[in-house]
Amino acid sequence: MAKLIFGLSQSLDGYVDHLEMRPGPALFRHFVERVRDLAGSVYGRRTYEIMRYWDEDRPEWDAEQLDFAAAWRSQPKWVVSRSLKSVGPNATLVQNDVGTVLRELKA
Repeated sequence: MAKLIFGLSQSLDGYVDHLEMRPGPALFRHFVERVRDLAGSVYGRRTYEIMRYWDEDRPEWDAEQLDFAAAWRSQPKWVVSRSLKSVGPNATLVQNDVGTVLRELKA
């Protein structure tokens, strides 16, 4: 049976603005390696919408950002939302019975 690992980004004051967060090179490399090692991710609607930023390469990205984007795109994603009607590449929309989906993933 697989393990589900819960991850959360949070600053010391208890808040992270994901739209403004700019990690340094060492921390960003940590995130690249972390994402590369995952078998997949389960997202809520809002976090998934933020992470869709990585779906398409941008000309201003450096090698590290391209590396992260490739790692993120390659992993399967399950997006839990009742309001979304569709999700992007390599993602599955979960609109009902999240518990059943998570149990199936673990199995």
